[in-house]
Amino acid sequence: MPLSLLPTFLLYCYVGAITPGPANLCSLSTALRYGKGPALRQWRGLFTGFFAVSMAAVLVTFFLGTVLNQYVELLSWVGAAYLLWMAFHTLRSSGGPEGQAPEAPGFLSGLLVNLTNVKVMIFCLMALASYVLPYTRSFWSLLAVGLFLPFTGPLANLIWLFAGAALQTLFANHRKAVDIGCAAALALCAISLVLPH
Repeated sequence: MPLSLLPTFLLYCYVGAITPGPANLCSLSTALRYGKGPALRQWRGLFTGFFAVSMAAVLVTFFLGTVLNQYVELLSWVGAAYLLWMAFHTLRSSGGPEGQAPEAPGFLSGLLVNLTNVKVMIFCLMALASYVLPYTRSFWSLLAVGLFLPFTGPLANLIWLFAGAALQTLFANHRKAVDIGCAAALALCAISLVLPH
């Protein structure tokens, strides 16, 4: 990647990482509901899942290259369906009695969120296909960018996590409204994935 593209690449990483998506909303929701400790345990899984997806994207991009572009639209529809399922699940989780919170999510739930997170898959694939492949087919260049990517999204997850932890007491009595807000944000993410840009 030419150095002249570095500012736009970093802006792409920032916007892709900080905008609402399954992992960010999961971090916020877990911190609001259970506090910082359980949310940090889940975050370790989110980081590991993001790293695994990023490394898989390096391999797929290296071996398939520009052939991937034809599958991005299909992945977008799959991702939108997944986000709508998460929104539905978020709404359903607030339907029970107020005093009975399910067990706090942990490492495995965080890992599964990002291993199935189409936003992360598309983010990694597009970063590699748009900023590396047009300039080099070098595996080492792809790997270098692939190793950088896990430090973008998961750092943004931490911002959402600490915001949730800071707001936990404020939202303790408004669980239903928070769940509706998170579900609505997930639904908007799903719509934005499939609408033409």
